[in-house]
Amino acid sequence: MITPADRRELVAQLPPLPARDEQAITAFLDAIWAESGLAQHTLDGYRRDLQGFARWREGRDGGLAGADRAALFDYLAWRTRHGWSQRSNARLLSALRAFFALQLRNGTRADDPVALLEPPKLPRSLPKALSESQIEALLAAPDIAAPLGLRDRAMLELMYAAGLRVSELVGLPATAINLRQGVLRVMGKGSKERLVPLGEESQHWLERYLNEARPQLAAKRALEPLFLDARGKAPTRQDFWRLVKRYGSVAGIDLAKISPHGLRHSFATHLLNHGADLRALQMLLGHSSLSTTQIYTLVAREHLKSLHAKHHPRG
Repeated sequence: MITPADRRELVAQLPPLPARDEQAITAFLDAIWAESGLAQHTLDGYRRDLQGFARWREGRDGGLAGADRAALFDYLAWRTRHGWSQRSNARLLSALRAFFALQLRNGTRADDPVALLEPPKLPRSLPKALSESQIEALLAAPDIAAPLGLRDRAMLELMYAAGLRVSELVGLPATAINLRQGVLRVMGKGSKERLVPLGEESQHWLERYLNEARPQLAAKRALEPLFLDARGKAPTRQDFWRLVKRYGSVAGIDLAKISPHGLRHSFATHLLNHGADLRALQMLLGHSSLSTTQIYTLVAREHLKSLHAKHHPRG
């Protein structure tokens, strides 16, 4: 069986990235960021995927920009033989599709080698949501007597109350929150802004954090960012991932079932279970397409089916 370590070693053995391909990738990323305002982790993923393909090609036949459909098929076959997943190959095709679409628009290429390539069929996995009792236990896990514990409680409460993405949470400026009006201004994917209402609980913990903990963490810092670590800097996505796992363990939750994004899934699922409108949920989550939001109806349906099976006499 091929392990992730085997694949990393295989990639490390590929030739260096040709200078011409490196320039083409950098120009593409600059252009697509200017056009679409993609998140940094998406741009980083595109860079890794394109660099991997370019290194594999070793500059042959025009390098990355000169690749044809046969070269793409060969590379996908090579990746499949060495254990890359269908999901990983789908991400690669997404990067290549965006890259060659730009070449077409710029007139540097007359054909699109990705045009007739079908993306791998991926199993539709349902978002993993925690139960409401598990959420309560998770929110109660931080030690609110300590400044960082109070900060963690406020972060968890806000993440669950507003259905934020992790990048949105850790990147919030202090000016994004208006406790008097009870709303949060969020800059989401593609630099799309949305207003999210805050409940009483999240407002309570945010107010306590701002009054009691943040002044101790901020020292003489200016307003930004909203949440600070012990050094007075914004916590990273990885920092938040670690604290969610830590408090999940304290709350007695199976760590395989908990993640930062799971709080966003829980927010959406619990709203639907309590009768929220799908269009309103789309706006709260910042989804550009309703079809993305509709997957949560499947989660709610599974919840209803399990309740029926458990409690109905003929379930």
